[in-house]
Amino acid sequence: MYDMIIVGGGPAGLTAAIYGRRNGKSALVLEKAVFGGQIVNSPKVENIPGFTSISGDEFGDQLLDQAMSQGAEVAMEEVTQVKKTDSEFTVVTSEGSEYKGKTVILATGTTHRTLGLPGEADLIGNGISFCAVCDGDFYRDKTVVMIGGGNSAFVESALLVGIVKKLIILQDMPVFTADQKLQDQVLPSEKVEAHTGTKVLSYAFSEEESGKLSGVTYEENGETKTAECDGVFLAVGLVPENDAFKEWAELDSRGYFVPQNICTTKTPGIFVAGDCCQKTLRQVTTACSDGAYAAIAACDFINEKGS
Repeated sequence: MYDMIIVGGGPAGLTAAIYGRRNGKSALVLEKAVFGGQIVNSPKVENIPGFTSISGDEFGDQLLDQAMSQGAEVAMEEVTQVKKTDSEFTVVTSEGSEYKGKTVILATGTTHRTLGLPGEADLIGNGISFCAVCDGDFYRDKTVVMIGGGNSAFVESALLVGIVKKLIILQDMPVFTADQKLQDQVLPSEKVEAHTGTKVLSYAFSEEESGKLSGVTYEENGETKTAECDGVFLAVGLVPENDAFKEWAELDSRGYFVPQNICTTKTPGIFVAGDCCQKTLRQVTTACSDGAYAAIAACDFINEKGS
């Protein structure tokens, strides 16, 4: 019986484990893919307080080491179900394991939607980025392609315009779907070349350096073109994976948890934290903050029950 079972081993989940352990509670962190979360895909991160520069992979490793050094237990298993009885929760994994806990913290994160093109997976973190705040400065005075035309794409583009030499925006729909105010911040810039009604066909690679991204090949008005670039930013959507827990926590129309009072849910004893939640800013710092809130709330819940 654990005091808290944490579903997800990203910054929110591992921070929750650290705070739980420092409050004398036992904690188990279950992660299906990689401890550290999506930040591990960033080769260089410069906006985490306390680190002038650190790789996302190294930061994830340090978070994991810190949680384990505090006494948190971890396991690589995918959680498929949460069951509830009057006094406890049972967390079920795809491997067939069942773990019992007094509380559950859902820190399931999100997955960036990708295009599924050949070579894409190898380029993520090495030519393909998702976050202008995190990675924009690496492309200072260079040419980048933004794939997407919604609010997220234009929020990222507004940041990139002040950094890059040239920004090429490719939207697959006939018009940009971002709010007009956001479009007005980006499209008038002389640095911006914008295309709608496009279909991205493939990534182009350098002939001189194997595996290095050199451009994006796309179709526009029946004509195949290639936009030469130094990097690509994907803004084609985020995918939360919260359906397995909708019985216990409210979801919005896009599948994100709708937290009550920062981290609580409609089910006493179940808490939510991090990018899987409905929120305005998804960054490492906000995920860690959410994890701390959720852990303290879980500790308070346990203490109030006197168990």
